[in-house]
Amino acid sequence: MTNLSKYFQLNILLLFMALIVFSCKEQSIPKIIKSDSSQHPKLILTKKGVEEIRANLGTVPIFDKTLKAVKEEIDAEIALGIDTPIPKDYSGGYTHVRHKRNMVVLQKAGVLYQILDDEKYAKYVKDMLMQYEAMYKTLPLHPKTRSYARGKLFWQCLNDSNWLVYVSQAYDCIYDYLSEEERNQLETNLFRPFADHISINSPQFYQRVHNHSTWGNAAVGMIGLVMDDQELIDRALYGIKDLKLDAKEKDDDGGFLNKDGKAGFLANIEEPFSPDGYYNEGPYYQRYAMYPFLIFAEGLHNVKPELKIFEYKDSVLLKSINALLNLSDADGEFFPLNDGQKGMSYYTSALVTAVDISYHFGTQAPGLLSIATEQGSVLLDDSGLAVALGIKNKKAVPFEKKSINLSDGSKGKQGGVAILRNEDIELVFKYASQGSSHGHYDKLSYSLYEDGDEVLQDYGLSRFVNIEQKGGGNYLKENKTWAKQTIAHNTVTQNETSHFNGKYEIGSQHHSVLNYFSSDNEVVQVASAIERNAYSGTELLRTMAVIKDENLEKPYVLDIMKVISDKVNKYDFPYYFFGQVIQTNFEYKTPKTLSALGDKNGYQHLFVEGRANAVSGNSKLTWLNNRNFYTLTSITNGNDELFFTRIGANDPEFNLRRDPALMLRRDNSQNTLFVSTIESHGSYSPVTESAVNSKSSIVELKVVLDTDMYTAIEITLANNKKTLFITANLLSSQKHSVKINGKDYLWTGNYYFK
Repeated sequence: MTNLSKYFQLNILLLFMALIVFSCKEQSIPKIIKSDSSQHPKLILTKKGVEEIRANLGTVPIFDKTLKAVKEEIDAEIALGIDTPIPKDYSGGYTHVRHKRNMVVLQKAGVLYQILDDEKYAKYVKDMLMQYEAMYKTLPLHPKTRSYARGKLFWQCLNDSNWLVYVSQAYDCIYDYLSEEERNQLETNLFRPFADHISINSPQFYQRVHNHSTWGNAAVGMIGLVMDDQELIDRALYGIKDLKLDAKEKDDDGGFLNKDGKAGFLANIEEPFSPDGYYNEGPYYQRYAMYPFLIFAEGLHNVKPELKIFEYKDSVLLKSINALLNLSDADGEFFPLNDGQKGMSYYTSALVTAVDISYHFGTQAPGLLSIATEQGSVLLDDSGLAVALGIKNKKAVPFEKKSINLSDGSKGKQGGVAILRNEDIELVFKYASQGSSHGHYDKLSYSLYEDGDEVLQDYGLSRFVNIEQKGGGNYLKENKTWAKQTIAHNTVTQNETSHFNGKYEIGSQHHSVLNYFSSDNEVVQVASAIERNAYSGTELLRTMAVIKDENLEKPYVLDIMKVISDKVNKYDFPYYFFGQVIQTNFEYKTPKTLSALGDKNGYQHLFVEGRANAVSGNSKLTWLNNRNFYTLTSITNGNDELFFTRIGANDPEFNLRRDPALMLRRDNSQNTLFVSTIESHGSYSPVTESAVNSKSSIVELKVVLDTDMYTAIEITLANNKKTLFITANLLSSQKHSVKINGKDYLWTGNYYFK
């Protein structure tokens, strides 16, 4: 028997003996009533949950493992002593990191007190809270002035809200340990003023629909639930009442204070989530927002069950977790749509919370248990125990990711994101709304993955999160000058100008429209969408297919971008690949000195490393990355230009990654068609130094029909086999008839492939 098991059993035995003693003295044990607001803990942990956890200690491996790790972590923190320094730093600086660490430590110490019934944890929480109470009474606004809404412990109210969300849980756990006088002291001098500063004193932060505001709502609401303060609970749910401001107040992300009644926690559920659970800011910020969404929802469920919060908007909070998990690659890393940092994955603590709560309060889908097993830890609360028991009882099955189309917009009518999956190939097609202030100007863009590795990338954000040396860990200016600009994405840029002129106010009014999505056929999976507002007078229709052909080693991508305009334009179409160039079928020249491709809209950040005239017919590029070969085949004409570019021009502080791209330029064109395939093939072994299937098997792409109604592409393979793909550009009917080169093609559906 391990020492930990002995420790658990000893605590259980002592607890049992104590209960017997109390019974002999005729002291009654309070009867647990689920919604009795006088019971503590009641927020995330519940009295009933604590009893069940204690009863199962030593028998649920993943829970016991998590508890052991948390105990060792907090014991080490207690040994170091308490430090609550006067705030002075941005993200990444010592005071910022220390207060951020304190909030997590407080929450975990409170949980340990409840589960292990060891007074040292309660005393530690109490002592630290009293230090914060003594400090906060006279604490001014944070000395750093960059934020649109300054906090007191942190440079922005967002981080203050993070702190209160965690600390409210700690307070709930030691509530009964404190005397009434101590509780009054903390609530009067710390918690209520803290909640007021986040909300009433910072309406530009609190009173809107945004992930920042969600944290604020949850912070105010959770401390309100602990203190049984209905005013704070209502403020959290519905926003600040009778707010009077004369003008819009703009934040540093481009968002605005919301004065039309759309504020508070319920509005932040209603507005950003589509009925499918897609969050309009993208998966990176959905991941960040899921913790306050779900942890506050769990508190509301436990304390205010009459609200039926998990049923709100057709249970969208629970649906959103399935959507978010599907927005990750084969390695569990979230696709970096909009402002998204690469590498963020479902191994983050926020997704441990999401998976556990979804399992416990949802349908108890066994696929979630396999994700929890991969995560290797659970919440130390009621939902974490439910997951741990499910894993122990061998209920876990693999979480299966399939092709999926996720609608965007509160009613699912503002575009969306389609993910096409076939074997190890994953294509992410973005035709969504602007994505609030974190959105990028990249309509109909896409990124491509193979077995979790990027093949064609979305750049993501320009920021070194919590690295103080890089702009205080905040967004860098290159996020606006590069990462948000259209040329930074795998889509069309017209006349070297970003979609919507790179204006948030314009972009936020529009969205792309789904033409069709089809994933029933294992051989061909297709997404098609239209964008009519990115450029005045220009319509973009993009159809993307992942096709599995028995004559090819792996599925390949067929990409058709149809451009219709009322004037002659210059079109640029980049492909942001990774790896080393192996071969081209075009001759290019490399300059002796590097210069930028342009001077604005992101072009100023692109070095030109090579230049060529395109081939009349098909231009091809083969590269090697992660020991796999890839070939881009594009239909081009003799007037097209090709540029090898590299990110990093006009970047003296080296804030941008030096990633390559091949860009196709078509000038003096009005209506045009961009057609290409991306083919993964072969492999290279540095051990045996052998290359296998290093050459493309796609010999030729050819447009055999292009009308308002239909576009048809003929694909010729190395074995001389020809296949034909026809897409319906206008969905006037599900039955179609087309004559191509004297042959009739009849089919039902949105596309034809044979």
